[in-house]
Amino acid sequence: MKDFCIIGSGISGATIANILSKKYSLDVYDKARGIGGRSSNKKINKDESFDHGVQYISPKSALFKKFINNLIKKRIVKKWPGKHIFLSTEKKEEKKHIKIIGTKGNNAISKYLLKDTNCNFNSEVVKIFNKNKVWEISFSDGSKKFYKSLILTCPFAQLKKLSKKYIKHSFINKKIKMDANITVMMTIKKTKPNISSYFFSDKILGWAGNENSKKRFISKNDLWTLQSTYSWANKKINKNRENKELNSKIMIEQFFKLTGIIKTKALFSLNHGWKYSSNSKPLNIKSYWNSSLNLGVCADWFVGPRLESGWISAHDLFKKIKK
Repeated sequence: MKDFCIIGSGISGATIANILSKKYSLDVYDKARGIGGRSSNKKINKDESFDHGVQYISPKSALFKKFINNLIKKRIVKKWPGKHIFLSTEKKEEKKHIKIIGTKGNNAISKYLLKDTNCNFNSEVVKIFNKNKVWEISFSDGSKKFYKSLILTCPFAQLKKLSKKYIKHSFINKKIKMDANITVMMTIKKTKPNISSYFFSDKILGWAGNENSKKRFISKNDLWTLQSTYSWANKKINKNRENKELNSKIMIEQFFKLTGIIKTKALFSLNHGWKYSSNSKPLNIKSYWNSSLNLGVCADWFVGPRLESGWISAHDLFKKIKK
C-alpha cells in the first residue's frame, strides 16, 4: 500500500506530489484526460494549441518568483512579450507585471513537477471512506484503491461533497462561491495583428489572447482564446452545454466589435465552460491537514484566484504534514 493518494493534477496537486515524492510513495489521479487542471492546454493538431485555462503567470511572492526564475532557466516557462492592450480600467495595475507562459503550454509547470510521478487520468473519485487509518478511494468505473494518506485538491463544492463527513474545521461550512468562466477557442484567417492580448471593459468579454504571439508554432491562421467575465459566466454556466453555440457566437461577436478586427467567419471554434474557475476571497487558512486521519486539502481557493495561490497552498500543507 502506497503512502499518499493525491486527487488532482493542477498546480496544487502537482506541487504537493512533487514535494512528497522525495520521501513517500504516491499516486496522482485526475478526472480529466491530462495534466494541468485549470492550466490546461488544448491541442487542435500536432502543432497548434490554445491555453484555455490559466492565461499567464504573474509572480508576486519572493519564493514563487525564485521558483519561476528557475523554470525560466530550464526553459520550462518563458516571458510572453508583445503588446498587451488594456481597455479595462480594473486591470491597469497589471500593466507593469511580467507575464510568464509555459514554453509548450500553460500546463508546463504541472507536467514538469509530475514528470516522474505515476499519474492516472479519466479517474473520477466518487466516494472516500476511512477505516482503521486506511483510505478507501472509489472511482466512477467501480474500481477501488487503498492508501495510508489522502490529499484532495479539488474545487470547494466537490471537496465538500466528498469529505464533509471527515473535515470538522469551520472552513468546510463556509459559503465559498467560486466564479465561473466560459472560454472560446477560435481560429480565423490571418489578420497579422500586432497584439498579444486584450483586457476588455465589457459585461460579456473579459480577455482575449493571441496564441500565435506566444511563438510556440507558426500557423497560416490566427488563433485566439476568448474568456468571458465572471459575472456573465456565472449566469450562463449551468446551461452552457446546451447553449454552447449561442454563447460562443455572442463572445465571438463581442471580440470583433471590441477589437475592431475585420469580422470574418471562424474557421474553428470550441467552447469550454469552467464552472469552478476561481475564488477571489481568500480564507483565513492556506491549507488543511488532519494528522489523526492523514487527510489533507490544498487548493488555490484557500489563498486567491491566481495559479500562484495553489502553489502557496501546497507548500503550506507540506509544512503541516512535516510537524
